[in-house]
Amino acid sequence: MPSYTYPIAHPDKRLTPEQIHILLSRPQVLARRLADITAMRFVADYLLSGRFNASGGGVFYETGEPVFAGTDPQQVAPGAEYPKVLLEAGEIAAARTVKWGLETDVTDEKIAREGMTVVNRALARLANTIIRNVDTVAWGVIASRVTSSEGSAAWTTPGAAVEAVTRVRNARAELGLGLDLSTIVMPAPQYAKFVGMLVDKGALPREDANPALDGTMPVQALGLTWVTSPHVTGTDPWLIDRDQLGGMADESLSSPGYATAAGTSIETLSSRHRDDKYELRARRVTVPVVTEPLAGVRITGTGL
Repeated sequence: MPSYTYPIAHPDKRLTPEQIHILLSRPQVLARRLADITAMRFVADYLLSGRFNASGGGVFYETGEPVFAGTDPQQVAPGAEYPKVLLEAGEIAAARTVKWGLETDVTDEKIAREGMTVVNRALARLANTIIRNVDTVAWGVIASRVTSSEGSAAWTTPGAAVEAVTRVRNARAELGLGLDLSTIVMPAPQYAKFVGMLVDKGALPREDANPALDGTMPVQALGLTWVTSPHVTGTDPWLIDRDQLGGMADESLSSPGYATAAGTSIETLSSRHRDDKYELRARRVTVPVVTEPLAGVRITGTGL
């Protein structure tokens, strides 16, 4: 695949309409532009960190697969054979991929009058809308598959929150599932309250490293990872093991003309014999899957 660079000498130089037309004719360069300007990222990809390759419109996966082997390791003498163990498989499940897509027009008149601003705005709005939809669907799958919950005392201080979370983590550890529930997912309003509490109680630095000041996400505090999304519903925090919870199954359609950036595929079409415009398309062909429902738990009663 050929490599492309922006058709400008300096990133802050204003693009001419001619340069913008060149940009719109090269999806690979446009995808790089999309990666630069996209304000949002898929929280689905962060929480469901596994990656599955879907084909034929769907994916088969195993759910409930044990984390440990069924036999303990044994002493092995020098040069001797290792004991062999048959790893127990989980239950086979299937999920069908969905192509989420959106399209808009960018006319020659808009390019001539507004320059690159109209292209940036169109790319960002298309990509952010795809992200919003996929994240909403993914969170719906997580919330429906992770059915366990644990009560908690009110999180009035960082110490009370750590105590409650530690109790839940220890309870899960006693089940012998090999899970590491170390990520807290919170709805946006509750996340804001809790980060404010961390700052007020001095649990976060007050200088440049303070994530509440620079907007860094996720926040690493109190030995846990704290993350939020506008698409997380309800008011309760969720404690999860990102490595074991599940993954996103993306299907490659091998369509010519598409390039991918930040999880979103884009394409530009122009029928010059018919009209004076570009059609910008954005899509993602995917399905979220939860392979281990016990890798998450909803914490109730926090009072946030």
